[in-house]
Formats: sequence, C-alpha cells, structure tokens
Amino acid sequence: MSDHQPFRVYKGDGDRLVEASKESPQCVMLPAGDPRTVRGVRRIRIQWGQHLLEDLVDGRYRTVICGVNDVDNERGILGELLKLIPTSQWTLASATSYAKMFRESVSVHAKEDREPYILKFDLDRLLILALLRPAGRDHFTLEDIYRGFRTVSKMLEGRRERQPVATISFLGAKSNRLASSKTPDGEPSLESILDAMHQAGYEGDLYPPASAWEVAPTSVFASYPFPESLERMREGSS
Repeated sequence: MSDHQPFRVYKGDGDRLVEASKESPQCVMLPAGDPRTVRGVRRIRIQWGQHLLEDLVDGRYRTVICGVNDVDNERGILGELLKLIPTSQWTLASATSYAKMFRESVSVHAKEDREPYILKFDLDRLLILALLRPAGRDHFTLEDIYRGFRTVSKMLEGRRERQPVATISFLGAKSNRLASSKTPDGEPSLESILDAMHQAGYEGDLYPPASAWEVAPTSVFASYPFPESLERMREGSS
C-alpha cells in the first residue's frame, strides 16, 4: 500500500464540494517545463483568472501598458484607472486632451515618424505607458502592437524603478480595439498578440480579457513562448 497522499487544495470537504460544473466559466491550465530548473529565457507571464484593475490598485505593479486615443477614452482601462487612483492629477478629460494636443503637434513636426507613439501618464504610484491609436483609424493592428511594444521595451530596459510591469491584451477593448488584418471586424488570436509583444522585446505580465476565462476545453499555458510540443502537434506529430 502506498504512503503517498493525494494533493488537496481545500480544507475539509472543500475538494469534493468545489467541482466545476459544465455551466461555470472554466480555464484548463497545462503545466509546462521543469519547475526544478531555470530556463533563463525571456518570457511573458499570462495572468489567467486574475483581476488587472484590482492588482494595479493594490500596488502589485509599477507600470501598466494600455491604449489611448485623442477622441474618447471613457470606456477604456485608462479611464477606469484615473477614477480609481484619486491621488493622480490626471483626469479623463485632461488625458484625452493631452493625447489630442500631442497628435496635433506630431502632425506638424514629425510627419515622417512611425506610429504608434507612447504617451506617459504618471499617477504617482503607477506609471501608465499608453499606445496612442494611429491617426485616422478606430483600431490598432498587430503591426501597431509590435511597433509600440518595441518602443515600450526600450523605455523599460534598465529601468528597475519601472518594474514590475503588466499589459492588457488589447482583446475585447471598447475604446481602443485591436482588429485583425485578415478580418477587420474580428480580432487576432491571443497567441498572435503574445508573439508580436515578445518579438518586440517585451518581458512582463499580460492579462487576458475576462472572456478568455471560458475557453475550456481548450487548454492554456501560463507563459509565452509556449512549449515546443504545441508546434509539433500543429505539424502533425505528437
């Protein structure tokens, strides 16, 4: 008879009582890699099931990356943060006005610059690095994400006071949505976004949208790059 006891999560009868029903939101996470070794590679942690706004207000991050436009940010995370952090001198109106002023300035003095630009909003205990949505468009593209995060990565490099850092996924956004080049009315995959950010040099945390908490039975991983076994499966091998 084995002396090995099964791992328990909860006290008492909790493990038996807390069983996910088919109706409840589910996210099946797969472990990857050997936890006893350090890979030493740049990666993006994916914060499945975590609440970004709550973690930001609790002070878990020094920097957050999101989007901004020069028209209306009321339904975006920027607007939510300005409401939740009262010590900031920024308001939703002043942040949008600043984006508009910046847009008008670069249209005169930096016409040849490649967008998107990164605007900084210092809320004292939290620094917001916001990708300014390109002029003449109501959405971001994966190319915008790559270019923007390439600049963001340079702004974070060697700046320990700006760590730790988190970013939104840009999926499910209301004020600054992300569109697929193949289907402008649709969105790219989360993997495509992670790949663009990673290739741009980003290393930090990413918060998927709440809709991603209901992707079961599709399994997910806790960090990116994903394990090589996924690519082998796509190529037809196990």
